Amino acid sequence: TLEKLQALARETDLQGAIAAMFAGEKINRTEDRAVLHIALRNRSNTPIYVDGKDVMPEVNAVLAKMKQFCARVIDGEWRGYTGKTITDVVNIGIGGSDLGPYMVTEALRPYKNHLAMHFVSNVDGTHIAETLQRLNPETTLFLVASKTFTTQETMTNAHSARDWFLQATGDERHVAKHFAALST
Repeated sequence: TLEKLQALARETDLQGAIAAMFAGEKINRTEDRAVLHIALRNRSNTPIYVDGKDVMPEVNAVLAKMKQFCARVIDGEWRGYTGKTITDVVNIGIGGSDLGPYMVTEALRPYKNHLAMHFVSNVDGTHIAETLQRLNPETTLFLVASKTFTTQETMTNAHSARDWFLQATGDERHVAKHFAALST
């Protein structure tokens, strides 16, 4: 019942946890750091302090860079190594680095542009192999999403994608036009 849910919230000090999150306290006990996804959604630019420093200027600068990069890809200004525009984007990640982008893509499907989105998270090899089979290395952009770049599944798939790309292009200098790293 609603009463039991409210009692549980009081018993676990949900209000205190929410206040700690918005105060920039290190409530992520596993990684001993602040939970800053709220800063990404802070359109009011209310300062959010972590260790006494307002993180909003840095967050806004990163968001602006992301917006600029996305616009360049969507508008065709960012091109592959042969000069062709990007037609396919492959997100390589696991957990929140896969599910979050996938859910956003699904939720915003009515606003879809010309780019075909693909998501690879399974490490068994079949998932990435089937995805790569449908792609052209000249027009594919890979987004490797990871907090630490030590996650075995993500790095295995990223290496498989890179190997596929290099087998087709034969030149490591072209990797920079087709791979981007996403992190916190």
